[in-house]
Amino acid sequence: MTAAGVTGPPETAQRVTDAAADLVADLDREPAGQVSASVYETGRLVADAPWLGGHGRRLAYLLGQQGPDGAWGLPGGYGLVPTASAVEALVAVLARDEPADRSDPARSDLVDAAARGLTALARRLGAGAPLPDTPAADLIVPALTGRIDTHLTRLRDRGAPALPGLPPLPRVDRRRLDAVSALLATDRPMPRKLWHAYEVLGPNAATREEVRPIDGAVGASPAATAGWLNHRRAPERAARAYLDEVVARHDGPVPCCTPISVFERSWTLGTLIRAGIPVRPSPAVVAGLAAALGPDGAATGPGLPADADTTSATLYALARLGRPVDPTSLFRYDLGSHFCTWRGEDGDSITTNAHVLEALGWHARHTRAGANRYGARVAALGGWLREVQQPDGHWTDRWHASPYYATSCAALALAAHAPPEAAGEAVDRAVGWVLATQRDDGGWGRWSTTTEETAYAVQVLLGAGDRRPEAVQAAARALAHLQVDAVHDPPLWHDKDLYTPVLVVRAAVLAARRLALESGAAGGDGEGSAASHQGMITSA
Repeated sequence: MTAAGVTGPPETAQRVTDAAADLVADLDREPAGQVSASVYETGRLVADAPWLGGHGRRLAYLLGQQGPDGAWGLPGGYGLVPTASAVEALVAVLARDEPADRSDPARSDLVDAAARGLTALARRLGAGAPLPDTPAADLIVPALTGRIDTHLTRLRDRGAPALPGLPPLPRVDRRRLDAVSALLATDRPMPRKLWHAYEVLGPNAATREEVRPIDGAVGASPAATAGWLNHRRAPERAARAYLDEVVARHDGPVPCCTPISVFERSWTLGTLIRAGIPVRPSPAVVAGLAAALGPDGAATGPGLPADADTTSATLYALARLGRPVDPTSLFRYDLGSHFCTWRGEDGDSITTNAHVLEALGWHARHTRAGANRYGARVAALGGWLREVQQPDGHWTDRWHASPYYATSCAALALAAHAPPEAAGEAVDRAVGWVLATQRDDGGWGRWSTTTEETAYAVQVLLGAGDRRPEAVQAAARALAHLQVDAVHDPPLWHDKDLYTPVLVVRAAVLAARRLALESGAAGGDGEGSAASHQGMITSA
C-alpha cells in the first residue's frame, strides 16, 4: 500500500519515465494528434454533410451524448453551443425527411431527442445564460437558432406531426453575426480566424476566394471543410479526403480541430520536460516543430492563424530539447503591457502570456544575448501576471474552463522565470488557493474532482511552491486521482465546443506523478528532494 491508498507496486522514476516514453512514441504513431469528439462539430456534419460516410454513427453519437435534462455539454453557458448544434442537426434531419439507412437511429428516437433538446435550449436561452468565451460562440448560437426556426417552419408548413407544442426559442443577439455577414459582402480581407467557423458564416462566405483548404482542411475544422465543400460547384478531392480520413479515424463523430500536431507535440514535450522527465522524441517530431515556426510563429493547425500561444510553447519545447530558435517572432504579438494571442484578439489570455514568459525567460537565462534583449520584457511580463492574479490567488483563462489550468501555467512560469519580486508572493498566494480548494476526496475540480485538474493543482503545489509540508501532504492525498490510464474527465479545453487533447492531459498527469515522487508524496524510491527540485527549477 502506498500513499493515499494507492495499491500496486511503489512509484519509481523509471516507471514514470517508461510511461512518458510510450506517450512520446504516440506523437509519431498518430501524427494528427489525439483529440476528443465534439458534439458541436459532429452535429454540423449531420446537418451539412449527410453525404459523408458514418452519418448513422454520428446521429447515434448525438443521441448518446444528450443529458437527462435534454441538453448537451457542461453546465451553464457551456451547454449553449453543443445544444444548439445537436438540436439543429436533429431538426434538419426531420425537416429533410430523408430515407433512413438501416444503421440509423429510429425516427421516433430522433423526434424525442429533438423535442427535449428544443425545450432545454429554450430554457437556457430564456434564462439569459451568458455565452462562454469560446471561439465564434457569438456567431454560432444566432446562426443555428435561426436555422432551427427555419426547419420548424418547414415542418409546420408540411403539416408534419413532429415536435408539437414546443416553446418558441427566445430572440438571440445577431449583431456580431450580421456584422460579419456584411464584411463578407465587401472586398475587405476576411480575417483568417474566421475560417475555423466557416460553416456558420452564411452564403456570403461562398464568394470569398481567399478561403481554401490547406492540407485538405479549411480552418483545421471538419465542419468548416464540409461547409466549404457545399459551396463548391465541383468536388475538391483533398478536402473530401481530409473528411473521409477524420471520420474513419474517429469512427463517425469528429473533433472540432484536427490535425493538432504542433499544439499536441509542443505542449506534451514541454510539460514532461518541465517536470524533469527525460524524453527522446524522434528526429521527425523535433524537425516538424522547427519547421512549423515561420516569420509569424506557429499555428495550432492548417488554415488557422499563427498565434503567440502555440509559438511560445513550440519555442520552449525546442529550447529544452537542445534546438533553440530565436524568439523574435513573438514580438509581433507584443502589446506593450502584455502579449495578445493574435492581432485583433478580443480580450487577453493569462496562459498565452505565461507561455511567452517561459519562452523569453529561457532565452534570457541561457543565451548570450538573451539577458540584454529579453530580460526587461521578462520582468515586465512577470509583473503583468502578478497584477491580473485574482485576490484569492488563482487565475482564469479564455482557453480552458478550469482555473486550475490557468493557475498552474502562471505559477510555474513565474516560479521558473520571473524575478523574485514578481514571483514570490504571487506563487505563495496560488499555493494557498490550491490548498484551500482541495475537495474532501483529495482531488480538485471546478464542478467535481477530475484527473486533469488534480494534476494541475499538484503541479502548483510541488512544481511552483516551496514544498511546504502541508503541500506535500495535500499532494499525497491526491495520488489516487492521478491514474494516467484512467482519464475519463469531461472535456475542459476551449474550442468551438469543449474538447480534450488526450496526450497533453496525460502528460500533465505524468508530470504531477513525477513531482509527487520527487517530493516524497508518492512513496516509492523517494529519490527526489526539495533541493533537487530547486535545481531543476533554476536550470529550466
